[in-house]
Amino acid sequence: MPVPTSTVPAERVNHFAFKIGTVNGTGSASANGLLMQSIFRMGIPVSGKNVFPSNIQGLPTWYEVRVDEDGYNARTPDFDLIVAMNPATYERDIAEVRAGGWLLHDSSWPLDEELLRSDVTFLGVPFGQLCVDHFTGGRERVLMKNIVYVGTLCALLDIDLGTVEDLLRETFARKQALMDSNLLAIRLGRDFAREAFDCPLPIRLERREKNGDAVLMDGNTAAALGCVYAGATVGAWYPITPATSLMDAFRRFCARYRTDRETGERRYMVIQAEDELAAAGMVIGAGWAGARAFTPTAGPGISLMSEFIGLAYYAEIPSVFFDIQRTGPSTGMPTRTQQGDLTLVAYASHGDTKHLALFPADPGECFDFAVRAFDVAERFQTPVFVVSDLDIGMNDWLIPRLRWDDGFRPDRGKVLDAEALEAMTAFHRYLGDDEPDLVAPRTLPGTHSRGAYFTRGSGHDRFGRYTEDAAGYREVVDRIARKIDGAAEALPGPERIPAAAFGAGRNPGATRAGGGRENGRPAGTDADAGTDARAGTGPARGRGYDARGGSDAGAGLDASRGSDAGAASADGVITTGGCRGAVLEALDVLAAEGSPMDYLRVRAFPFAGPVRSFLEEHDRCFVVEQNRDGQLRTLLINETGVAPERLVSVLDYGGVPLSAAAVLEGIRHPGRPVGAGAPRPPAGHEEDRLETAP
Repeated sequence: MPVPTSTVPAERVNHFAFKIGTVNGTGSASANGLLMQSIFRMGIPVSGKNVFPSNIQGLPTWYEVRVDEDGYNARTPDFDLIVAMNPATYERDIAEVRAGGWLLHDSSWPLDEELLRSDVTFLGVPFGQLCVDHFTGGRERVLMKNIVYVGTLCALLDIDLGTVEDLLRETFARKQALMDSNLLAIRLGRDFAREAFDCPLPIRLERREKNGDAVLMDGNTAAALGCVYAGATVGAWYPITPATSLMDAFRRFCARYRTDRETGERRYMVIQAEDELAAAGMVIGAGWAGARAFTPTAGPGISLMSEFIGLAYYAEIPSVFFDIQRTGPSTGMPTRTQQGDLTLVAYASHGDTKHLALFPADPGECFDFAVRAFDVAERFQTPVFVVSDLDIGMNDWLIPRLRWDDGFRPDRGKVLDAEALEAMTAFHRYLGDDEPDLVAPRTLPGTHSRGAYFTRGSGHDRFGRYTEDAAGYREVVDRIARKIDGAAEALPGPERIPAAAFGAGRNPGATRAGGGRENGRPAGTDADAGTDARAGTGPARGRGYDARGGSDAGAGLDASRGSDAGAASADGVITTGGCRGAVLEALDVLAAEGSPMDYLRVRAFPFAGPVRSFLEEHDRCFVVEQNRDGQLRTLLINETGVAPERLVSVLDYGGVPLSAAAVLEGIRHPGRPVGAGAPRPPAGHEEDRLETAP
């Protein structure tokens, strides 16, 4: 079916987005994964976002795919093609197609004429009837219908059929019947489309070599691998979306890499606790005993764990908590993403506490920061949070290949061995005031009788004795506060990119062929190598920056020393976590319009010196985050003393991943609600340029 001439779009190769609407529980996830992997293997940068319900089966689910050979990976709200496989969402799906776009639907049943749009081309394929004619059994027909639409998209988008078939053969190498069914379904869809439509569409794929040695990986899998790499042997958790898959992956990795091949002995422990509080207690107990232990959870779990988190802070016990954020409050929307736990993790528990937190932006940093978290937790004897979110944790991202470093050795911090204890006249657990980093040496159970001590969550003095004396109590908690503030310089520094690095299509944050990430310095180099005495003690990564054991600690990823160096712009943009891709894309657009801005991404809390410097250098900073109350902005005000009027919030908290369009809307029109679910702007004001600073 030819496209109406009035809406024929210009040809776009490797620059478009499409969306697939199905029903949860019908097997579409496998088909969508097949599409992503096929495009990736064609050497084209691709990103996918799964928008799924919190039930097991029956409700609508969508999968959004963005193809962009320039490497932009943020979600886009504009879709050139929608595959509508769920009649219950036809109205919504048709409304979301970009003018001049296409809607692919199952023509086995008639489409309500009231839903038709004159500026959209409707492509009908009898998916249901094709499956009835060629497959047997209700379940097989349901599953194969998804593979038939994959075949149709092969024809419409020019997806390499050989690549798709190779993936199917790899997947079903030992299941010949399934392989044959899938190959037949692919060909049914492709052949029908070729006969019925002009293929390919003006939006199409063309093989490239842009991905180099990159991989597709989700953040939870990457974090689990980082835990194994870091030497973690104990994991305790209570199942919760979206964190459960992290522990599932850890268990799989441990079964493969921590099981003795000769004896079958398991050198790890994974415990499903009765609740989140119990899981936290198990992790803290294991950390006290000398194991590297962690728990993955989400915001509701952190709330329940808060009492034990305070114990680990006050008793100074290393422990690692992964918070895969989801939409709150309360149960909220369990399968939607958000950044609503920033203040929670910063000050979790009652009383005066402050915690170390790391904020990865993608699965690559989930791996890096998992390793870093265990080192930092033991070095400073305190809880450490790795704060991801559902988008990072459960969606596949294009990242440089992770590289193993056999020279990596964990930093266990100050642990006294039997020889050291034997030479001491007495051991007192909390004598840390005379230590340069204010961290008191610890002992592990069973090392030496002289190293035994009573672990307290109640008031204690520097000798570890129970006390209700004001001076003795204050001496300990004041030292802990100074210790935590001082630890900021050992955490990953912020990523900083100057305004001059941005411009239309430049995308300084893209993963490039050959490994590495462009951020103003040659890919594969370390950031500020040597600023920490432990530089080089960590996992080697094919990235433009490296979170190895402190090589970028505190000083951060300052691209301003590159060839694009220049004076700071009057306005800056600050963000964190998974907002990175959308913000960088928006800054490219603004630079092309003549409104360039400097960029800083916070990667850790407490904030190190470069964050404060960035605030001081700019008259106004837009703070982009995914929560309602501006929690990152609140932390910046509380911790740095910056004047609140200099920080302008850009907030998108509807539960879907951030888009560049939302960032642009918030920067151009400060104070206007943006993103999914926000009220629409007045007609005629959607494309206004940046408003001037007050």
